[in-house]
Amino acid sequence: MIDTKKYKTSLEKELKLLEDEMKKIARKNPSNPNDWEPVESEMNADTADSDEVADEMENFGENASILSKLEGQYDDIKIALDKIKNGTYGKCEVGGEDIPEKRLEANPAARTCIKHAK
Repeated sequence: MIDTKKYKTSLEKELKLLEDEMKKIARKNPSNPNDWEPVESEMNADTADSDEVADEMENFGENASILSKLEGQYDDIKIALDKIKNGTYGKCEVGGEDIPEKRLEANPAARTCIKHAK
């Protein structure tokens, strides 16, 4: 029997860390609070030279890339927490077998067993 309380605590802690990281480079979409969008810096386009604009565009692209990765982790954690809530945590989404505890200890948000990992 899996100790879901232990994993829930770990997942909630990781979720908070991810949210803090995401807030540094993004904001929640006002029209869809479950979605995050990268933020642009406060730059005055009228006085900025072309190098500043190019740098800002590059930073925005990097932030979007980082955000995409963080959002994937965030979504996996939210799914894992929902599974704990509805009693399906620790089951492989592909084959339905139990995910080994060693895998869950390494990655509490794992959605599949090793055999079915992407």
